Amino acid sequence: MRKLTFLAILVVAVLVTRNVFAGAPLTNLEGVGGVAFNPLAYLADSDGEDSHFKAGNAEIAGKPRFGAWYVNLDHVKVDWTAIGVADTFFKRLEVSYGYETIAQDNAATKRKSNVGAKLLLLPENSFSTKFIPALSAGTIFKHTSNVGSGIDAGGEDYYVVATKLITRLPRPVLLSGGVLSTKGKTTGVFGYDKDRRETGFGNIDVILPKDLIAGFEYKQGAHYKDWKDADYWDAHIAWTPNKNLTLVLAYVDAGDHKSAGKVGLGNGVVLSAQYAF
Repeated sequence: MRKLTFLAILVVAVLVTRNVFAGAPLTNLEGVGGVAFNPLAYLADSDGEDSHFKAGNAEIAGKPRFGAWYVNLDHVKVDWTAIGVADTFFKRLEVSYGYETIAQDNAATKRKSNVGAKLLLLPENSFSTKFIPALSAGTIFKHTSNVGSGIDAGGEDYYVVATKLITRLPRPVLLSGGVLSTKGKTTGVFGYDKDRRETGFGNIDVILPKDLIAGFEYKQGAHYKDWKDADYWDAHIAWTPNKNLTLVLAYVDAGDHKSAGKVGLGNGVVLSAQYAF
């Protein structure tokens, strides 16, 4: 397995300016507008008068957002890379695509494709309030290569997520949480179960001075009859040197890789670079 020491510095995460949080998330590991593991209710949209494609006065589509990821899970000798793109249409519908490559020593490389759609059901602060979160529902269609015989190679995720930026604290805080319905084993890397399970996920991020954000992310593992995924979490920091580029660094814990009861991938670091037009 290739050891990329330099890439042991940056990682999983979230956005870095108040306008970015209010407008759009990152493209996550599966290409969806979110943080690293989880979707946010915010759409991958762009702010500004010149940031949308228009037909007359109607805003048809925003400009796309791109994300690239590298995950090093040294305990299990895995190099995990991902690229994704997401765009929003009519300020309501996000469409995304993510492509992941999971290379492990002495094992066949797995390639995973994700096609996502997210619908904004309720914009943040609807009805002239200051307390209603953004609410979205979405789906991700997934397919994974080299999962082995007798295991489904494709499956779908469904989710509902609420996200709110709280500005009446000493520093702005982003809170997000939702419910995921999935058949994926380790997000689908090891294939898809016949049954479906519901799990929870959540994020908290604090917007700091100097264009920095620090936060925490949690994703509950799905438990099937013959397979139990470990819970995942990460602690991350992100920096936006300009309005287009975001760089993210995090420590990720994907569960005890020696556990006999749950499937874990150990811990490691992740590097992400994000570009928004």
